[in-house]
Amino acid sequence: MTDTEIRPDPAAGIHASRQDSRGTQAPAAHHRRSLWPSRIRSGFKHLGLILLAVVMLYPLIWLLVSSFKPNDEIFRDLSLIPHNIDASNYSQGWNALTYPFSRYLLNSGIIVLGSLIGNLISCSMAAYAFARLEFKGRQLWFAIMLMSIMLPIHVIIVPQYVLFSKLEWINTFLPLIVPKLLATDAFFIFLMVQFFRGIPKELDEAARLDGCGHIRIYLRIMLPLSAPALATTAIFTFIWTWNDFFSQLIFLTKPAMYTAPVALRTFIDSTGESSWGPMFAMSIVTLVPVFLAFLFGQKYLVKGIATTGIK
Repeated sequence: MTDTEIRPDPAAGIHASRQDSRGTQAPAAHHRRSLWPSRIRSGFKHLGLILLAVVMLYPLIWLLVSSFKPNDEIFRDLSLIPHNIDASNYSQGWNALTYPFSRYLLNSGIIVLGSLIGNLISCSMAAYAFARLEFKGRQLWFAIMLMSIMLPIHVIIVPQYVLFSKLEWINTFLPLIVPKLLATDAFFIFLMVQFFRGIPKELDEAARLDGCGHIRIYLRIMLPLSAPALATTAIFTFIWTWNDFFSQLIFLTKPAMYTAPVALRTFIDSTGESSWGPMFAMSIVTLVPVFLAFLFGQKYLVKGIATTGIK
């Protein structure tokens, strides 16, 4: 090695590496400091959402806790922590009425099943007619169908009761199931029409070239492709029919025909002592099917609404 060769200076290398490390750490530290405001805002948003969720869920939580309290402590102690857990409300409520509560749940299940089948078949067929068939006065009938959505049930309940009374359908499940077979729920028709209009008509034309008629197109093309809309219709029908109280109270007057919502009303006695504990316990039992339906059908519900243009 000659004297003119440049030897590397270890001290200079260490100094340069320190400068590089300080240079890379400075932007990283600045980036972390700039993230703090967004993290704080996000934390406040999540805290607000949690508080809002607690406020919204408080009645349901209180109902659940009250179902395990003795009847004389329900309104005296409003805390969410029961001091004396009493599970006898469930056994008392199950057998407190004329029939076991399972009978009322079964009645509700029969009506829900009939309404589900009726709405899925009739509303999908009516929607296919409005979306794909060309007939005289289609726009007029579609407008009339949409106008029927604005009619409250209180306007038509009296004519319906007179008609069903003449047919001797009172105290049967027919007044609550047969109208569903006639496509009377205009909301579901409109929902499916919007979905059917989003399916390309080229599929219909290709099916016609293969010799398919409207029935085969409806069964083999439209229905399989409209699974999200059908699932949304099924979930909404289940929840609305299961929770229905007014129409079931009008058409079902015999205790043997009561559904779960109507049976819950019988726990409240306006002239004597009300059985609040058993009623709260059976209310929780009645809410379980609705909760499960929404829990397992939530993704289909969101997908069905998002793909039908109702956003």
